[in-house]
Amino acid sequence: MIKLQNVTRLCQTKSIVTVNGQFPGPRIITREGDRLLIKVVNHVPNNITLHWHGVKQLRSGWADGPAYITQCPIQTGQSYTYNFTVTGQRGTLFWHAHISWLRATVYGPIVILPKKGVPYPFPQPDKEVPIVFGEWWKADTETIINQATQTGGAPNISDAYTINGLPGPTYNCSAKDTFKLKVKPGKTYLLRLINAALNDELFFGIANHTLTVVEADAVYVKPFKTHIVLITPGQTTNVLLKAKSKAPTTNFIIAARPYATGPAAFDNTTTTGILEYMNPSVSTIKLPLLKPSLPQFNDTAFAMKFSQKIRSLANSKFPANIPQTVDRHFFFTVGIGVLPCSRNQTCQGPNNTRLAAAINNVSFVQPNTALLQAHFFNQSQGVYTNDFPANPTFKFNYTGTPPNNTNVKTGTKVAVMAFNTTVELVMQDTSIVSAESHPLHLHGFNFFVVGQGFGNFDPNNDPPKFNLVDPAERNTIGVPSGGWVAIRFRADNPGVWFMHCHLEVHTSWGLKMAWLVMDGKRRNQKLPPPPSDLPKC
Repeated sequence: MIKLQNVTRLCQTKSIVTVNGQFPGPRIITREGDRLLIKVVNHVPNNITLHWHGVKQLRSGWADGPAYITQCPIQTGQSYTYNFTVTGQRGTLFWHAHISWLRATVYGPIVILPKKGVPYPFPQPDKEVPIVFGEWWKADTETIINQATQTGGAPNISDAYTINGLPGPTYNCSAKDTFKLKVKPGKTYLLRLINAALNDELFFGIANHTLTVVEADAVYVKPFKTHIVLITPGQTTNVLLKAKSKAPTTNFIIAARPYATGPAAFDNTTTTGILEYMNPSVSTIKLPLLKPSLPQFNDTAFAMKFSQKIRSLANSKFPANIPQTVDRHFFFTVGIGVLPCSRNQTCQGPNNTRLAAAINNVSFVQPNTALLQAHFFNQSQGVYTNDFPANPTFKFNYTGTPPNNTNVKTGTKVAVMAFNTTVELVMQDTSIVSAESHPLHLHGFNFFVVGQGFGNFDPNNDPPKFNLVDPAERNTIGVPSGGWVAIRFRADNPGVWFMHCHLEVHTSWGLKMAWLVMDGKRRNQKLPPPPSDLPKC
C-alpha cells in the first residue's frame, strides 16, 4: 500500500511517500523459482509505479514497472497486481518506484534464496543483514526536480546519505538515527549491500575489517577480499564479514561516502553506522570508535580496479553463458549536452541553455502512452519510432576536445531486434560538457561485461582483449569517466526493455532509451497479452 508518512530526519519532520508505512520499505524474501503476486494500492496524490530491479521478467514485461515504458502509472485510488516469477536467479536485488524522483523514499530489499536444500557456494553465514544506502533531502524531491526542469539547471543536491534510512551521528540531530550492527565474536555475517541512492555512487567500508565479495547483482562471483566496496546506484553486492575471534574493546564505524567524477556540486557528506561486538563485560563502558579509510571522492583508478576484480564463477554448476559470436554490434555515446532555451526564458545551463543528457545524441522524450502497450497493439504511430541509431550520428574525439555544437536532439526512438539476437554494445563516455561516470542499467536482461578501459574505444585493438571466459554478469555497470565499457547479451526476452543511467538526474535529462525485442516463433517465445488490471493512461 502506497501512503504518505511523517518522518523526522536531520532536525526536521517531513511527509514522504512510503510503502506499508515503512521507510525503507518492506523486505521481500523469496526463493529461486517462486511466483510473486504483489498488489499495489495507491493512496497518495502522486502517480506511482514499482520496478523489481534486476528481476529478468521473462515474458512478464507487463510487471517490469518503468512508467510509460511497460505500463501507465497507477493513479491515485487505483491498484495494480504485479505478477512475475523469479527464474534462474538468487541473491540480492531491490524494488523501487520508477516514476519521477519518488524512488528517493520508495524502495526496499529483495532477498532471493536458493531453492530449498541448495547451499551457497561460499561458507554458510550465521546471519544475513540487508544494508540499503539511500539519499535524503530536507525538501520535497518532486519539487526539486520540477524546479530544475523549469530552469534548465542542475537540481539541488541531497542533504545526507542514509544506511537503512538512518543518517548517523555525523549529521545534526541524527545521533539517535544511527544504524547499529551487533555481531558475535567469530561469527560470519552476509551483508546484502544495496545502493538505492538517487544520484551518487558510494564507497563503503568498515573500520579494521576485511570484506569478502561473493555476489554482485544477484550473480555469484569469484570471491575476493577488499577493505572498500564501490557500489553504484542500481547495483547490489553481497559481502561476507568475519567477526574477530575475540571481542575487541572498541567499536568500529561503518561508513559510506560518494564517488563523484563530474564538475557539478554533489553531496560530499558521509553516512555512518556502528559495528558493535556483543561483549557483556564491557557493555556499560563507552568504547572508542575506529574510522575506516575511504578513497578520495574522485578516485577513478580505484573504481576501475574494483570493477575489474568482479568475475563470474564460470564453473559447471554456475556457468557463464557469454555469447561467443555477435549478430549485431552497437556503439553508444553517453553523456551530458545541452538544449536551446525556450524563447523569452532564462535558463541556468551553459550560455543560457538547458542541461540535457543523451545516448548517441538522442535525448529521450517520455511518451504519453506506454511503449509496451503501443507495441503489443500495433499502435506505435505517434508514440515512438524504430530508428534509434546503432552508432553515433557523427564521430569526434569523444574524450578529448568537445565539438563546437553541443546541442542534443530529442525523440522517442527504440532499437528493434529479432528474438534471440546476440548483441555487443560498447558504451562510450563523452566529455562534451564534462567527462563523468554513468551507471547504466538494462531492464529485462543480465549482460556480461567483456571489456572496459579509459580513453576512446579502439575497435581494432580493444576487442581482442575482451574477456569471453569469466566476465562479470550484471544488470548495472558504470561507464567509466572518460572511458568505455563493452557488454554482451542475448535478446531472448520479448518485449520493450528500458535502458538508462541510474543517476536519476541524468535520467531526468534524457539519458535513456528502449530496446524492442520481437516475439520468437514458438509459443514460449512470445509476449503474453496484458493483464486485465493494467493501468490506463
